[in-house]
Amino acid sequence: MPLELDLQVASDAADLPSEAQFRAWCELALRQRAESELTIRLVDEAEGLELNSTYRHKDYATNVLSFPADVPEEFLDIPLLGDLVICAPVVAREAREQHKPLQAHWAHLVIHGCLHLLGYDHIDDAEAEEMETLERELLAELGHPDPYACDDEEPPSKEK
Repeated sequence: MPLELDLQVASDAADLPSEAQFRAWCELALRQRAESELTIRLVDEAEGLELNSTYRHKDYATNVLSFPADVPEEFLDIPLLGDLVICAPVVAREAREQHKPLQAHWAHLVIHGCLHLLGYDHIDDAEAEEMETLERELLAELGHPDPYACDDEEPPSKEK
């Protein structure tokens, strides 16, 4: 599946995934499409807050924002899918707070965002179940744990 990926790094965060990782995660989520074009922009909290405030009227930076392409009907054969904006510090903080492997959380959010660009949503329970099931299946193919598993236990301590 040809994927045209424009990766924009506007974040100083450490431990960002490689472009190859982003590409692999997108290709997995978008494999049902013959071809796709999308942009992933990695931002810090200030830009994440500004975008979330402008487009969702929420006063905080969120992990991922999806902006599906609004292509005029005469251009529907263009494979432009849209844009994802991912706030790197939020991803790192969530992974730490939720005791998730950082790379697994990145993979989840990229897949989650791509599914939004494909039209999946989680507004009602039935839609959420469909989307989350697909996310679990795709992440399992990568060897990552269920991102929705309830983890009531403390993570194992590195100290003995």
